[in-house]
This record gives sequence, structure tokens and C-alpha cells, in this order.
Amino acid sequence: MAKACVMNKYIAEFTGTCFLLATVIGSGIMGETLANGNTAIALLGNTIPTGAILYVLITIFGPVSGAHFNPAVTGAFWWRGDIGTKPAAIYISVQIIGAVLGVWIAHAMFDLSILQASTKLRSGPAQGFSEVVATFGLLLVIFGGVKHRPDAVAALVGFYITAAYWFTASTSFANPAVTIARTMSDTFAGINPANAPLFVLAQCIGAALALLLAKQVFPKTG
Repeated sequence: MAKACVMNKYIAEFTGTCFLLATVIGSGIMGETLANGNTAIALLGNTIPTGAILYVLITIFGPVSGAHFNPAVTGAFWWRGDIGTKPAAIYISVQIIGAVLGVWIAHAMFDLSILQASTKLRSGPAQGFSEVVATFGLLLVIFGGVKHRPDAVAALVGFYITAAYWFTASTSFANPAVTIARTMSDTFAGINPANAPLFVLAQCIGAALALLLAKQVFPKTG
């Protein structure tokens, strides 16, 4: 029974991250197709479904696995002692695998080549700094929500990402698994593989800074 319960956590993380990426990529493809060259409309079409699916996925999978769907989140909870080293490593592995599968599913749904490499450039200090800010904010929202309004975490994360798509220059990836997977899609939401290391590094920095602040303003009790 215990093994089945643990396996359910990994399945939830895999499935949730898969659906997240299928939504990010699929809505990006649909938005760009219908926007007739209007990038703002395309981004809006990408933003709303992403925020909405996060609310749904966190609501249904949160009670099972915590609904991390993000190695930065898993790493932060590992650092706080909320998840063990082995489960954290498995969480991160299935998140990345699920994210890649989600990209491939989106390609298949839109009758595109399954295997792709993105050519979309997202480079420079401003993009990297945007990812520091985006990830810092996301982790603070999660820690604050868990501390004060655990019942509202799904909504808080969904609304935060919806906002961060627009107030950050990078459109708020804020997730290493998402970043890795999006290098494999030469569509609206893609990122050139050469730019991914900067994003992942910036996300790790943002998560670390959030941990430091959360320790002061959202201290663990008990």
C-alpha cells in the first residue's frame, strides 16, 4: 500500500507536467495561428490557458504529490527538508520526462513534426534577470500560500504565472523542466537550446533567493 502511494506521487508529477507542457506548447501554436501576426494576441492566447491549466492541475494533483511540476519547486522543498533526496530526484526526473512528452503530444495534436529543435532566441542579461525575478516570485507565492492559504495555492500560482507572462521580458518560464522541454519545440513557445543554460541558471538563483527571504517572512512552524 505504501509503495502504491509513493508511485502515485510520481505518476501525478509525470502526468501533471506532461499536461502543463502540452498546454503551453499547444496554446502557443493555436494562438500564433489565429492571431494573424499580432504577437500580443498570440501571447494572450498562450497566457490564459497556461494559468488556467495550472489551477486545474494543482487542484487535482496537489493532494497526491504536492503538484510541484517544477524542479525548482522540488529542489526548494528538498532544501527545506519537506521531501527526501531520493523522492526529490525521482520527482525531477519524471517532471523532465513528462515535460518532453507533453511537447511531443502538442506537436502530434497539431500535425507537426514530433522531433524538433527550437530556433527562437531568448538571450541576453535582461532575459536572464527576468527568469531570476519570475522564479523568485513563483517560489514566494508558493511558500506564502502554503503558510497562510494552502487552500488557495492553485489559484495563487495560476494567477501569478498569468501575470508574470506579461511583466517579465522572458514570459516567465520559471521552471527548468519547462525550459528543457521547450528547446524541443520550434514553435511560438520555444527557446533555442543555446539559451536554455542561462534560463536554468537564473531559475536556480531565483529559487535560492526566494528560499532566503521565505525563511524570514514565511518561517516553518513545528
